Amino acid sequence: MPTKRFTCSFHNLEKIGDYVTHYAKQAGLNETDVYAVQLAVDEASTNIIEHGYGLECPNRIDITCDIQKDGLKVVIYDDAEPFDLDSIPEPDLNVPLEELKPRGLGIFLMRQMMDEVHYQSSPDKGNTLTMIKHRSK
Repeated sequence: MPTKRFTCSFHNLEKIGDYVTHYAKQAGLNETDVYAVQLAVDEASTNIIEHGYGLECPNRIDITCDIQKDGLKVVIYDDAEPFDLDSIPEPDLNVPLEELKPRGLGIFLMRQMMDEVHYQSSPDKGNTLTMIKHRSK
């Protein structure tokens, strides 16, 4: 399970995307599923940088990609402020686009793009976001 450390900078989003794309392809995911992983990890990384750390900072985002027999598990570790994933409500998508609230859309997309999304936080280990994408059948 290779882990790579990135500093929390919007400038690293492309590098993060390239990193997970490599392993998504190695895991045998099709183009649609590779894109889903890219989008989910981009949303997670953006949320960590913007909301967790408060934009640019020297802190870490560690990403582990674990190729599994049926897909890919991506684990993202950070030291940002913890939050309650379950407290973020599902967005109301039945409103005109100009009335759509931007808060919570990233988490909604992660849940839609990935087959499993789990979040844990502990004072000694920081935050751990685990997302799993199974190969399409």
